[in-house]
Amino acid sequence: MNVLFNRKTSMHMKKDKDLTTLSSRKELDEFIQLANELAPANANAQGRILFALDATASRQATWDHACHLQNQMFSATSEVGNLAVMLCYFRGYQEFQHSKWLNQPVQLRQIMEKVSCAAGHTQIQKVLQLGINETRKQEVKAIIFIGDSQEESTDKLTSLAGQLGLLKTPVFIFQEGADCRARQAFTAIAHLSGGAYHHFDHHSSELLKQLLIAVAIYASQGKPAFQRYIENKGHAAKHLLEQLR
Repeated sequence: MNVLFNRKTSMHMKKDKDLTTLSSRKELDEFIQLANELAPANANAQGRILFALDATASRQATWDHACHLQNQMFSATSEVGNLAVMLCYFRGYQEFQHSKWLNQPVQLRQIMEKVSCAAGHTQIQKVLQLGINETRKQEVKAIIFIGDSQEESTDKLTSLAGQLGLLKTPVFIFQEGADCRARQAFTAIAHLSGGAYHHFDHHSSELLKQLLIAVAIYASQGKPAFQRYIENKGHAAKHLLEQLR
């Protein structure tokens, strides 16, 4: 009886695992297909931002909120600057995906709605390397990364951040939560790349919105416009300005 029960249980567990894997692959296939179908951004876009998100399981609760804020950021700057965004995310076991360069908020929203979080390790190295590769093709004004943890070699991450600093591609890191190891690595990455770091939590959504819009203005309009935004609206972003080289 126990042997039969264990076999049945094992079969059910295997079936559930297979279904989960199938679902994950289906989502990724849809992501890639959708990204390939969407119209790419104008190659002459004034500002290009690589917008990267940690989509591991710990961020499931705030994923939808991040999507909403990202759309607000892009919409707020679409009228004042020619901005292109490449969206990328990592999750699960070695799952790392990115879109083409896009300049329509609805396109980015459609892609993000296809993504759900899945347990896995961080892949921040791939984000930074993607930024390096894209900058060597055409200037990337800024990299935005939103995450809550860091499980990789700090030496490798800071080495890549230093390369981005030489390429003048600053990394703006917004950390959710209070992981000390992540904060140390994120601060170092931001500093070495010439970018900035800021912490936020679920109580500071308005702060994050202002910070994201400030970076978008920095990428599309330059530092003078960034300063004007801070003076007029985004006082919370003053901390970012103080960190920029």
